[in-house]
Amino acid sequence: MLTPREAPDPVPGDGEIRIAVYAAGVNFADILARLGLYPDAPKPPVVVGYEVSGVVDAVGPNVTRLRKGDRVVALTRFGGYADRVVVPAWMAFPIPAAMDANVAAAIPVNYATALVALYQMSNLSAGETVLVHGAGGGVGIAATQLARLRGAMVIGTASAAKHEAIRRHGVQHAIDYRTADVVAEVKRLTNGRGVDVVLDPIGGRSFADSYRLLAPLGCLVMYGVSSIAPGERRSLWRAVTTLMRMPKFKPLSLMNGNRGVFGLNLGHLWDERKRLADAMTFLVGEVAEGRLRPVVAKTFPLERAADAHRFMQSRSNIGKVILTTEREGFRRAAPLA
Repeated sequence: MLTPREAPDPVPGDGEIRIAVYAAGVNFADILARLGLYPDAPKPPVVVGYEVSGVVDAVGPNVTRLRKGDRVVALTRFGGYADRVVVPAWMAFPIPAAMDANVAAAIPVNYATALVALYQMSNLSAGETVLVHGAGGGVGIAATQLARLRGAMVIGTASAAKHEAIRRHGVQHAIDYRTADVVAEVKRLTNGRGVDVVLDPIGGRSFADSYRLLAPLGCLVMYGVSSIAPGERRSLWRAVTTLMRMPKFKPLSLMNGNRGVFGLNLGHLWDERKRLADAMTFLVGEVAEGRLRPVVAKTFPLERAADAHRFMQSRSNIGKVILTTEREGFRRAAPLA
């Protein structure tokens, strides 16, 4: 259960800053943490949340890169659903004066996940084909935009109601996963060859199907297990059956098929400071220049975080779900769409 509570303002320590939060991103990891299905989450009571945008309102010792009053977007390891949050200074990045707070909060987790998957793990090249599962979600839209930036073709799965939207954001071939045989349709679209990259956040049997769709030298990136939590309440039976349906990848099969399989959890990359910093600097710059355009599906006041989770679990969102603190004084430009 998500309930608002009062707490003293945190104080930044050595190398840390405090951010007055204007917007916080909602991610599926937050939902899993709420349901008790996310192993990394601290024991309750815990404040979830992996990303925020806002203004630096306090600076700890030995911080030289940022100053009080700077507008920033930041990664947080939990704690983002708050009106003030303390983070290491290296995890916060300046944003332009014209960048909307909600758009900024939509960048870190979704776009960094997609960038690592496509540009670093898969080394995506122009002319290759990418299958993006959940193309209407935050990571799905980010991956589509990043793939198109590299000159790749994108096949996306989503419910039929989202097809028009995902096509606007760069998906060339949309597949309704609820009514179509995704494997057969992808094979048809690629003349039986398969795809060069698959991004799969679903888990369970979907990982096996995605692997079957890889072309020679293809790469599967698994970055979530959304099928483990289809409803608002935890189902241990669903969790166990989902895990049991996950495939076991065999070394000889990988070698003989000339295929690769990656697992990606952005929350386990905190020690890769330079990689994350370089990724965030690139992403903020591309958004500022208009080459990447985060999509905000809906905003909720911070105290309605539970409603935001319900909305996201209903699979209604096209783009990012954002929590806002409705502070005054933070310039809000026209949202990028």
